[in-house]
Amino acid sequence: MSATDPAQAPADRWLLARALDRLAAEETGVEQALTGWIRRHAPSDTGATGTVGATGATGAISSTGNVMSGGSVVHGPSVQARDIRGGIHFHTRAEAPRSRPPVPRQLPAVTNRLLGRDGDRRALDEIWAGPSAPASRIMVVTGLAGVGKTTLVSHWLREHTSSFPDGHLYADLAGHAAGTENGPSSPGAVLEAFLVSLGVPSVPADTAQRIALWRSLTAELRIAVLLDNAFSAAQVRPLLLGAPAALTVVTSRNSLSGLRADGASVHRLDGLPAESAVELLAVGGGARVAREPTAAHEVVRLCGGLPLAVGLASAQLAVRPYRSVSALADSLAHGQGAAGALYADGEAVLRTALDLSYRSLPGRGAELYRLMGVLPTDRYDPFMLAAALRGRSPDAAQLTDMTMQTLMEANLLDETGPGTYRLHDVVRPHARRLGQDGEGHEWHDRVLRRYVDWCLATTAAAERILVPSHRLPGQEDPEAVITPTPLNGPGEALAWLDTQRNGIMGAIRHCARAGWHTSCWRLADSAWPLFQRLRPTDLWIEAHRLGLEAARLSGSGPGEGRMLTSGAIGLRNAGRYEEAASWYRRALEMAEADGDTRQEAQAISGLGHLHLLTGRLDEAQEYFEHALRLRESGGHRRGAALTRRRLGETARAKGDLASAARYLRQAEAELGALEETYEQTRVRALLGHVLEQAGAGAEGVALLEEALAVFRSDRARSEDWEGRCLEWLGVAAGSRGDTSAAERHYRAAHVLLRRLDPEAAQRVAGRLRQL
Repeated sequence: MSATDPAQAPADRWLLARALDRLAAEETGVEQALTGWIRRHAPSDTGATGTVGATGATGAISSTGNVMSGGSVVHGPSVQARDIRGGIHFHTRAEAPRSRPPVPRQLPAVTNRLLGRDGDRRALDEIWAGPSAPASRIMVVTGLAGVGKTTLVSHWLREHTSSFPDGHLYADLAGHAAGTENGPSSPGAVLEAFLVSLGVPSVPADTAQRIALWRSLTAELRIAVLLDNAFSAAQVRPLLLGAPAALTVVTSRNSLSGLRADGASVHRLDGLPAESAVELLAVGGGARVAREPTAAHEVVRLCGGLPLAVGLASAQLAVRPYRSVSALADSLAHGQGAAGALYADGEAVLRTALDLSYRSLPGRGAELYRLMGVLPTDRYDPFMLAAALRGRSPDAAQLTDMTMQTLMEANLLDETGPGTYRLHDVVRPHARRLGQDGEGHEWHDRVLRRYVDWCLATTAAAERILVPSHRLPGQEDPEAVITPTPLNGPGEALAWLDTQRNGIMGAIRHCARAGWHTSCWRLADSAWPLFQRLRPTDLWIEAHRLGLEAARLSGSGPGEGRMLTSGAIGLRNAGRYEEAASWYRRALEMAEADGDTRQEAQAISGLGHLHLLTGRLDEAQEYFEHALRLRESGGHRRGAALTRRRLGETARAKGDLASAARYLRQAEAELGALEETYEQTRVRALLGHVLEQAGAGAEGVALLEEALAVFRSDRARSEDWEGRCLEWLGVAAGSRGDTSAAERHYRAAHVLLRRLDPEAAQRVAGRLRQL
């Protein structure tokens, strides 16, 4: 009991009584001792019939009642009278003992079934089962608005009710309402509600005293506290428990990294797995979802797997029983996306939630969010964003990286790899709407011009690393305009092209729409290693169609010729041989008119390859020999080596394995001297296959295995050629009777080729069936 604070005395006495009551419940001896003490010190005849004597004033207590005399003080009922004969009897009702408050069970109501969260449940189980701490444990469950944080935690806590016999407390901290008059909730107000829920009769007015009382009161309790929608670590700290057997669970749209210093374990919650999300969609969509599985998965993707968004989409299908799932997917794919198209009670609840998250961002974070929304890409890195925001500022990347951290803390931005980030599928349309509505035309034009310049600079850097001989002479260096993303070697260059393929294509499309013709065709041209190595056929053809028109409009003959020959290869890979031939012929006419023997040889070699693919081997050989003469006369050593490779392939198709091996050996040596690792390794793989067919199995297999190792490395990574090497190794194993090895190689090849080359995958599947 405090000697300096009388107001605190009732609460202290209540704490003492609570502690004694708990001890008595646990130990019989303590209970008996307390009962005896209470009986010895209880007021006499409390609640019983009392008799006050009518005469005599000795001040003694008689066996029949209380006798008043002298200066006695009477507590309780009294009678004032002159003469009393007989006795006066007081019949009083015994005071009912104070009842204990019920054990609080305040968790919010949630659905009976929790879909697709088994992994998350296990993660929380592991945190709870971890090493005990001197203070209570803290879990932080963080994630985007609508991802189901509160639902998951409420289910999990109910499943573990036996671990918390002293109850569940719940408070909505209203962190999502930061910056408004409705939030966030103050720790003092939350503590008052908690103390009242635990039966404290008099709650101190001062917040510091409430914190002290809260921690003292819960020091021995086995209780769980759910702090929902927290805004910051500072908002949570005053509410933390101090008991080792207690648990504080915090949910937040922010990561609350600061709570790690308090010993918190953080679990990030992502969207539902696709199948679970489709199952949720079917709650309202019924049989329509089963009839349209592709559309159903597209709806789920556009909703980002967020239970809130998928649930709203499901409800929309339920109230519109004649609407197809495809129609819903189409509506979500346009306009403002799922955040703007899904309503509950007339409100776009998901968009409202994202608006609140956006408003809590600092100024630079909000500007970066809007900018990311308008860039035509789905992957970001600090150098890209720094270039788009600030141009060539030397410290721009570092400042941008710090600003990106605020978006990550708010769970609006995800890190997908080293230095690579993405906006959630639901978030990106929201950011785009804010960027389009909140900025003027000049800002948009400046930002997108810088973005295109960054794409040009970084693709040119990748081109120099991967295909140094490809770049057209006489082009200015785009790095003089903008700072590219640093690329350290072939592995990083190819990985960057793979990651940014959609962004590069987005820049090409924007240039075509904006009339930036030179940038359009140059970007398609410098992205050549993307198309050559990764073979995204549809993007390849689209980029070169747009680039061809842009080169024509810009008046660039060399650009038009490059778009024709490079684009024809994409058409050829897609099996569109007639159209590819027409592109090659147009390129040949332009080259002959301009006297450009290099481009002429390229077009002739392309026509020869089409003849090779269609089985017209003699014509193919004539084209390749013509191209070789042009390239040798012009001193184009790389081109000459590549033509010898084609001649080797033609000889192999004719069955002349000795000539094929001769051509391929010479080509491999020339490309090695030029340090053309990728092209050299392709020729080495072909040579290994030819030698194995010619009976030199040991040498052939050794060359194939060498090539396979290179294609799997960063020096010349290529899944397409990795698949080819595996197929040829399977052929070699089968020819020597090693069926087990053949099957292993074929299966590995099939995994790669069914994604990259369906026709080749069918061929490999046929080989497997023949084993």
